[in-house]
Amino acid sequence: MCGIVGFIDKRDKKEKKEIIKKMADRIKHRGPDDEGYFVEEDIALGHRRLSILDLSKSGAQPLFNEDKTLVVIFNGEIYNYESLKEELIKKGHVFKTKTDTEVLLHGYEEYQEKLFPRLRGMFAFVLYDRNKKELIGVRDHFGIKPFYYYKNKDTFFFSSEIKSFLEHPDFQKQVNTDALKMYLIFQYSVHEETFFKNVFKLKPGHYFKYKDGNLQIKSYFQVDYKKSSKSYETYKKELKDILKDSIYYHQTTSDVEVGSYLSGGVDSSYVVSVAKPDKTFSVGFDLPGFDETMYAKDLSKMLHIKNDQKKISSDEFFAILPTIMYYTDEPHANLSTVPLYFLSGLAHEQVKVVLSGEGSDEMFAGYNEYYEPKALILYTKIPLFIRKGIAKLVSPLPHFPGQNTLKRYGRPFYERYIGHGTFSSEEEANEILAENLRNNETISDVIKPYYDQVKNQDDITKKMFIDMHFWLPQDILLKADKMTMANSIELRVPLLDSVLFAYAKQIPTKYLVKDKQTKFIFRDIAHETIPEEWSKRRKLGFPVPFSKWIREEKYYKMVKEMFDKPYVSQFFDQKFINQLLEDHYNNIRNNGRKIYNIFVFLIWYDVYFVKN
Repeated sequence: MCGIVGFIDKRDKKEKKEIIKKMADRIKHRGPDDEGYFVEEDIALGHRRLSILDLSKSGAQPLFNEDKTLVVIFNGEIYNYESLKEELIKKGHVFKTKTDTEVLLHGYEEYQEKLFPRLRGMFAFVLYDRNKKELIGVRDHFGIKPFYYYKNKDTFFFSSEIKSFLEHPDFQKQVNTDALKMYLIFQYSVHEETFFKNVFKLKPGHYFKYKDGNLQIKSYFQVDYKKSSKSYETYKKELKDILKDSIYYHQTTSDVEVGSYLSGGVDSSYVVSVAKPDKTFSVGFDLPGFDETMYAKDLSKMLHIKNDQKKISSDEFFAILPTIMYYTDEPHANLSTVPLYFLSGLAHEQVKVVLSGEGSDEMFAGYNEYYEPKALILYTKIPLFIRKGIAKLVSPLPHFPGQNTLKRYGRPFYERYIGHGTFSSEEEANEILAENLRNNETISDVIKPYYDQVKNQDDITKKMFIDMHFWLPQDILLKADKMTMANSIELRVPLLDSVLFAYAKQIPTKYLVKDKQTKFIFRDIAHETIPEEWSKRRKLGFPVPFSKWIREEKYYKMVKEMFDKPYVSQFFDQKFINQLLEDHYNNIRNNGRKIYNIFVFLIWYDVYFVKN
């Protein structure tokens, strides 16, 4: 696991060397073990290395092919590199290292773009063809590894993290306020253009070619679902073998010790029960309903595995938020990002690589929202205009059980389900925003083009498709990468694998959601290695008591102090957001998540634009 950075501009080599070093140093946390650079007239490439495979200096990057016409810098792991290497050797390619990185060089020489879908792993890498003066950038199938780029006039930058761009003199740092409304709705940045103007994300399953100032972006992989017809027992047997195979590759492709994160849920519990690592790590909060560490401790004892734990205090939570926003690059309001940062710090003391359970819910329909009771299904049969009227009636009322459901089901399907971080409607987002930032952008503008691609699929498949494109890469995987790399830890997700997906997409939804149970077939497989209490436990995630804490005077004042800062009026209606806070503090209405979205955006702005 590493960090990559590079740029093309018209500066001389000496100046390029100084700039690329500063840019790479900004992401030193991604690779504290080594650094390497390639600089010539047209381009500068930088690499920070976290040594996992081939710990010798021969594994250092940038890495060249035999005649030095092709150079690569790489962040990630290729789990099928040994089989690809054997294939390439038979075709006459000569390898000089034991790294998976070198497979990218010779693989591209042999197969060009056809190599990319064949790679099994997590990756963001750049190849530079010195003869053609052409730059090729590639991001993995699902977006496990981040990849950002910036294009402005004669300059082109790319990096694993946006913060490295701050060190280039040509970078024009501006807030992209167009991203703010949808952020308030989704809790993360949903557009290709990030919160930094002219900085874009390379989408998962895509690659670019950059030459002579021209940028071309193409897809090499698309999420699709093609159901097949087999017996349940056949699916179960075959899926179990593929799951174990994926965990094996993710655990053994390493020259350093591999530990694992462990919560009380089925995903990490299953991974640990199969991998049986020597060390596992868990965190929680010392409040009833906000701690699963007791389940992790109990399972570890059953499996005879060491489990280290940490309880996070409220003071620690609030104190670390500026650090969190620095490492996420963009404002990110998933509360679980904070415990994940502490969890990674705990693991960093003992291991360099950890396994984790991300991806299973999107792969096998695991979220609670994937199951809809019959009463709700019947409610959707009521004409939409009536449901819209009911939603409008209940929206201004004090909170009551079922209110959010009535509001949500007052929308068409393609707006009703947009993921898991939805705490504001379009109307509420506009109320929160400063008047000059209010606009007519809708959830449909963002989501409907994706729903249109699966309009003939069943509702569960539609939800999975949306999560594979939004919630998974832009929330779950982003925080997983950024929080682990902030602590110089490599996180691996064996339940999110291209070979595994190629099989999982065939499984009929009747085997995914069954008998009121989400992720049915996966839980059934997990039950063979972990107790039923774990395999059937309802998904909880990383619950965080932020809403409770800000009803305490100490933390209420902390948020209010931020809300009252003079620059806040550039972005938000200060009177309105302070009323949200007052209503929450006085227990009139639970506005905790709306407040957190606003609060962390302001912390991010303070970190990157006020304190600079």
